Amino acid sequence: MKYNRLGLVGIPAVALLVGCSQEPEVQVVEKVVEVPQASAQTLEDVQARGELKCGVSGGVPGFSAPDDSGRMQGIDAAICDAIAAAVLGDASKVTFIPLTAKERFTALASGEVDVLSRNTTHTLTREASLGLNFTYYNYIDGQGFMVMKDSGITSALELDGASICVQAGTTTELNMADYFRNNNMDFTPVGYETSTQTREGFEGGACDVLTSDKSQLAALRTEMADPSAAVLLPETISKEPLGPVVRQGDDQWMDIVAFTLYALINAEEAGITSENVDAMKANPPNPGVARILGVEGNMGEMLGLSADWAYNAIKQVGNYGEIYARTVEPIGIPRAGSVNDLWTRGGVLYAPPIR
Repeated sequence: MKYNRLGLVGIPAVALLVGCSQEPEVQVVEKVVEVPQASAQTLEDVQARGELKCGVSGGVPGFSAPDDSGRMQGIDAAICDAIAAAVLGDASKVTFIPLTAKERFTALASGEVDVLSRNTTHTLTREASLGLNFTYYNYIDGQGFMVMKDSGITSALELDGASICVQAGTTTELNMADYFRNNNMDFTPVGYETSTQTREGFEGGACDVLTSDKSQLAALRTEMADPSAAVLLPETISKEPLGPVVRQGDDQWMDIVAFTLYALINAEEAGITSENVDAMKANPPNPGVARILGVEGNMGEMLGLSADWAYNAIKQVGNYGEIYARTVEPIGIPRAGSVNDLWTRGGVLYAPPIR
C-alpha cells in the first residue's frame, strides 16, 4: 500500500464568519466539472498499472486515517482494499490519495483516482450533474451536532444564536441552514476546509458547536485532548447514505465496485468470514456460497475478473461485519440494532444476490 497526497489546489483553510438572520444565506455550490466520462477501460488501466488509486479523506478515524505505521485504516479504506483484492488479487495494491471535500469530485472526474471512497453522501445533484455514479452504501449516517459538556446544552433546539464550525463544500452546510430556518433560529457558520480544522476550531473555542455526520463527530471526538469534554446531541437532522463513487460511462467498473461491496455483505449474511473462507470454498454448504466463492458459475467472468475475485476480497479484508467491527466500533459506534446492520437483524443492509 502506498500513501500519496494529490497536488491539488484548494481554498485556504480560513474560517469564514457570516452573520445569519432567520434565513441564513448559506449556499452549497458543487461545481459542475466539465470532463469526459469514463472511457470504459478503468479495469484495464488498473490492471496495467498494477495498483488501485483510491480517493479518501485520510483524516477521519474509523473511515480513513493512517495508523502508526502509515497504513490507511477505516471502513472507507477497507472498501478500496477489497476492490484491489478482487481486481488485482492483492489488497495491498492500493495508493490512497487524501482529498478535501472540495477536491474529491474533480479528482475522480479527471481520472486522478479510480474510485472515491470518502464518506461521501449520495444526492440527486451529485449523481445528475457531476458525471458520477454512486454504487452502494458502506455506511448510512445522519447529520448531528456536538457541544462541550459544560455548556449544559442537551438539544439542538437550544442552539439559537450559536456559532457553528462546519466543513465547507459539503451537504452539511445546506442541512444546517435548512434546520435552523425550519426552526426559526439564528446561527453563525464558521467554515473550514477540512474536518480536522473544524475539530481544532471547536476545541479551540472558535465556535460553540461542531456539526457533521454523526459518525464523523464521533471520530473527531476521539482526537480531542479530552474526548469526555464533548457530547453529541440526540437530534439527527438529515439522511446521509455514504458509499464509493465512480465516474459515469464505465458500467463494467461500476459493477465491479458495487458487487465487491455486495460480496462483502452477502458473505456476512452467508456466514463466510476471513477465517473460514478456505473451508467454505473447499466444501460449500450451499450453491449460494459456491457461487460467491467461485466454485460454481461464472460470476467473475461476467465482471471481467477471475473466478476467485470475491474469495480474495473476503479472505484478505473480511466480510462487512468483520470490517465494521475493527474500524467503526472502536470509535464508539456500535452496529447492533442500527441501520447499518443486516436486513435480517433489523438493519437496512441488503445486497443483491450473486447469481
